[in-house]
Amino acid sequence: MSTRQDKIQALLKEEISNILRREFADPRLGFVTITDVEVSPDISFAKVFVSIFGKDEEKETNLAVLKHAKSYIRQLLSKRIRMRTVPEIDFRLDTSIDHGMKITELLEQIKHDEQ
Repeated sequence: MSTRQDKIQALLKEEISNILRREFADPRLGFVTITDVEVSPDISFAKVFVSIFGKDEEKETNLAVLKHAKSYIRQLLSKRIRMRTVPEIDFRLDTSIDHGMKITELLEQIKHDEQ
């Protein structure tokens, strides 16, 4: 991966986070965190991984809201960053966070059971 890709990934992560925090006013959107961004080698496509707090149903609703608003978010991005073409955005649920939380909960349960 090139340093250009690294810089663009970091920039997209920061700017999308700021947009969701400050400019995106959809009441259906809950607590969402951008955990990672992966940009294609030609910078035309970006996978945006999100962690969503809540039950599975809430996660699905929040992810659907983000997917529905991706063109609007991309439009806001084009006003904030200087790029010839802003990459297409695809929001994806970061399941690695969920697995880590489940492992932590199981370890806490084992610790509690041993006492």
